Amino acid sequence: MCIEESHDDGGHQMPAVEDWPRGFGEASWWPFVTAVGAAGIYAGAGLYVVGQGDNAPVGPMAGPAAFVGSIGLLLAGLYGWVYHAFVSHFWEREEGGDHGNTLKWGMIAFLGSELATFGAGFGYYFWIRAGAWPPGELPELTGSLVLGNTILLVLSSITLHWAHIQIRKNERGKFIGGLIATLLLGMIFVGGQVYEYYEFIVHSNFTLSSGLFGSAFFGLTGLHGLHVSLGAVFLGIVLVRTLAGQYSAERHVSVSTASMYWHFVDVVWIFLVVVLYVGAEVGGAG
Repeated sequence: MCIEESHDDGGHQMPAVEDWPRGFGEASWWPFVTAVGAAGIYAGAGLYVVGQGDNAPVGPMAGPAAFVGSIGLLLAGLYGWVYHAFVSHFWEREEGGDHGNTLKWGMIAFLGSELATFGAGFGYYFWIRAGAWPPGELPELTGSLVLGNTILLVLSSITLHWAHIQIRKNERGKFIGGLIATLLLGMIFVGGQVYEYYEFIVHSNFTLSSGLFGSAFFGLTGLHGLHVSLGAVFLGIVLVRTLAGQYSAERHVSVSTASMYWHFVDVVWIFLVVVLYVGAEVGGAG
């Protein structure tokens, strides 16, 4: 007769062996590491601005160095967080019930913080938009490239929603196909954004330092591109777990949370196109 051992940990779980660093007495340090990395990105951007000029209190490379290092810390934290939350000890626990609700509410809280982040960026843009407009010569913003990118991102939301429906029906093959299609569309979108930056910087001489609008444009679109890339990482993890047979019609809560994030960045892009691309040219025409 096998007797299972009972462990009373008072409702808390110490970090897993592979988690580093350890010591908070909670489930994981990784959310804290991720938050430090995210904060460092903003600090790096601030140092870059402060480091300009002859009498700058910091060197011109302090900002870029902090920015790059913080991105590495952010990605490391996200990897550890996702691994600990979704992969480690997966087969020893159920994904439904309280754990599933925790994942969903955790993603909702995370999206709330993301909404505040984008809200701050749009607030800055609306502030400069209230002044004399246009602030200078603007490049052609509403060309076929931004239209194509928008269509790609909207299609990716449709394919992901379709894939989500398929896993609920236990159609694993169709679910994998929908995920792959979504990932491909997302990566093409990011490639389109990089190409748009190239066109603006090289051919239109429109850069981050092109006045207030330039900083707002590249700041908001770059932030969104970073989020799309992060969403692609989430979906890539979901795809790997799918190939490992970890999802079914009864067990797919993390698919729902990843879908919530992807649809969020899609909605933000549509708002960004209307306000930043179309809004800037409409105001400039007046």
